[in-house]
Order: sequence, then structure tokens, then C-alpha cells
Amino acid sequence: MDGGLPMNGKTRPTISLVLGSGGARGLAHIGVLRWLDEHDADIRVIAGASIGALVGGFYAAGTLDVYTRWVRALRQSDVLRLIDFAFSRGGLIGGDRVMETLERLLGDANIEDLPIRYTAVATDLENQKEVWLERGSLFQAIRASISVPAFFAPVTIRGRVLVDGGLLNPIPIAPTMSAHTDMTIAVNLSGEPREVHPPAAALPPENHRRSTYQDRIGAFLDELLERFTERDEESINMYNVVIRSFDAMQVTISRFKQAAYTPDHVIDIPSNAARLLEFYRADEMIALGYTEAERVLGPVFDRHADRSGEGG
Repeated sequence: MDGGLPMNGKTRPTISLVLGSGGARGLAHIGVLRWLDEHDADIRVIAGASIGALVGGFYAAGTLDVYTRWVRALRQSDVLRLIDFAFSRGGLIGGDRVMETLERLLGDANIEDLPIRYTAVATDLENQKEVWLERGSLFQAIRASISVPAFFAPVTIRGRVLVDGGLLNPIPIAPTMSAHTDMTIAVNLSGEPREVHPPAAALPPENHRRSTYQDRIGAFLDELLERFTERDEESINMYNVVIRSFDAMQVTISRFKQAAYTPDHVIDIPSNAARLLEFYRADEMIALGYTEAERVLGPVFDRHADRSGEGG
């Protein structure tokens, strides 16, 4: 295995990082990455599906802080404003507004030019197989990997019609198997449901200056989105059915993938921690990811530091 660069007489653990799919729960990936950076991890490989491909791509491109500031500023009403319906284009949501924003935040980059080996996983609809995107436009790879069927229109890359990678591989461990690193860490967003007590926010709140008029409009849209996504059995709609079906499928497939490819360490984010489009809960999810990373990886990194210190 490769050793990390010397740091204060010790070596940095080299990491292959797998970032799973799961909608807004994937904001926990930001907290995990923050914990790894604070603990001097040397991340050399990233493989991601859907939101994992998005967060991992921004990190590899060095623009994760830009994305984090943007997503932390979202309110429920902002999420609703970003939704543009497109029933005739292969999805309930066309995604143009979201994608234009993401492209602007990410900038222009090719995967092969990134300092970190990166793979975005998508699904080839016609051939019914997963596709590993490891070259070409980083934004287009992310765009394909996050195209949730029935919500976002598919993307065509090199003649293949691609949709969300989480359909076939919600926790893409296989692309990291050839890497020579100290450990493979997987972040699974389909963990066993459990009661989640939101940890104290890992970041200070964003400051917003809004007019009274904007607040009133925002409050109205907040209520509208809440009604659109509410869980009451009497008001289940197509949106909720698709989301619950997609989540159930990802939980099952994730278990099979982890059984076939066993990472060294798994950080489980409960599948009930957040719903697919609850991106306005960014602070909570980031803090949850950071807390779970500390719980799972804290003892591991302590042991690594002890061993590298003895050998130094």
C-alpha cells in the first residue's frame, strides 16, 4: 500500500472514498469530507453515485466550499423555485434551473484533469447496465449520475441515454477496488432507520437579509412545498410514491453491493434522516455526517496515528 506524505513524523492515511446515493441525505457527505480533511486524510480516489457523485465531484474540483455555501442558504421556498416541471421531456422535473446553477458553481473541468481519481456512476437505460464515467466533462458526468428517473430528464453522453447511478449501484465500491490505498471508506445513505437527534450545527448559520415582502412570499411557498411533500396517508401523491419506491429499492441494492464488495469501514446514514428533496436541511445533514464520521473513524485514525508514530 502507498503511504501518505510525512506529517509531523507520522504518515497521512491514504483513502479510497465511496459516496452513496440518497438525495438530500447526501449532504451528510459534506460533513464526512470535512471530518476527513480536519484529520489530515489523503483522499486519493472518489467514486460516487447520484448525490455522492455531485458532492465528490465538487470536492475533487476544489469547489465544495462554494457548493456548501449555496446549499446551506436554501430554504424550502428556494427548493420549490428551482423545480421546473417538464412532463414531456422524460421527467417530472426538467432540472434546467438546478443544473444551470450547479454548472455555474462547479466551473469548467474535465475528470482526467482532477487531482483525485474520480468516478461517477450512471445507469445506461437501453443496455440496462451501470456506466463508470471517468473522463470528459465533470459536470456532464454529475448531471447524468443525478438524473433520478421520473424527476429529471435523462442525459445522453456518447450515444448512451443515462440516468441516476443509484438505480443499479447506490454505493459504488467496485470502482475503487483497484486502488492501492490504506483503507476504503464507504458512506451508505441507506442505513437502518432509527431515531435521529439532530446534532448541534457544525457550521454557524448563514446570514440572510430579506424584505418583509420576500418573507411573506417565502412563507407561502414554504407552506405549499410542505403540503406537496407531506406524509399523511390520505394525501399520498405520485411524488411520494416514486420517492418511497426509489428509497426502498436503494436500501435493498445497497445491502447486496456491500455483501459483494466489502469496504474497510462503513459510515451509515439512516434512511429516514431526510427525504429526497429536503435540501433546505443542509446544516442538519452536514452535522450528522460529521458526527457519524467521528463515531466510526475516530478510533480507526487514532490507531493509524499510533502505528505510524511507532514506525517513525
